[in-house]
Amino acid sequence: MEMCALRDAAPEFAKHGVTVYGISLDDVKAQAKFKREQKLNFHLLSDPDGSVAAKYGVLRADRSYAKRRTFLIDDKGIVRHVTEKVDVRRHGDQVLTLIESLRK
Repeated sequence: MEMCALRDAAPEFAKHGVTVYGISLDDVKAQAKFKREQKLNFHLLSDPDGSVAAKYGVLRADRSYAKRRTFLIDDKGIVRHVTEKVDVRRHGDQVLTLIESLRK
């Protein structure tokens, strides 16, 4: 649901010049299948060894998936906001609201 909410908000992200990426511990083949099935219009990145998740502090040593977080990163690579509690059904709107508030 979360990825579909972001997919559906894509036209608004484009108006703000925002690029969306999803990342998980799944391998590239699983990512490609998921992207096709959900008709996602943004890139999915694969982090099968968890090295990126570890750097962002979201790797769960006890599970085969990372903590669900959204990072808003500006064009200079600076993390401007981290969403720790995601409303999967409204996440696209949540992120758009954050982007608009950060741009003010």
